[in-house]
Amino acid sequence: MSLVLRLTGTLVVLWLVLSGLFKTQLLILGVLSVALVVWLSLRLSVLLHRGQPLYFPFGGILRYWAWLLREIMLSNIAVVKTVLSREMAIKPMLARVKATPATELGRVIYANSITLTPGTTAINLTADGEILVHALQEDSLAELEKGEMADRVRAMEPDAADAGTVAAISRWYR
Repeated sequence: MSLVLRLTGTLVVLWLVLSGLFKTQLLILGVLSVALVVWLSLRLSVLLHRGQPLYFPFGGILRYWAWLLREIMLSNIAVVKTVLSREMAIKPMLARVKATPATELGRVIYANSITLTPGTTAINLTADGEILVHALQEDSLAELEKGEMADRVRAMEPDAADAGTVAAISRWYR
């Protein structure tokens, strides 16, 4: 039920932000369209896919973004130091890193986070759960292989319990 409320709340906020008008007729149309989308989502079992963004806990996402922003800043500083140094001590490498997050969306977030971090780029996300990563320095790959970023993505992924709740609600709407 919490996912239905999260979907409804997200759609209401999105409607209000995008519409910007608070006339009675538009508010009634907004309520009707949100109700229709929620009903269709339940009827079509759209929310049963555990990789839906609605399953991700909002607080976990905010904590991850804060951590990722810090990592981006630290990586930026390291790359700038490397580029501005006289030795230009770069050692470009390609390596495969195991993508351990449980959901499809979690693996995509992990690959995108690698690319967002300066000095590393996710080149390919394979079907067998590996990411081909290019790094300017060996240290960057060592950090990825430690698995802190993957652990943080896994920590923000949804619980399987939510999927059972939505399945029960979807059966009721059929």
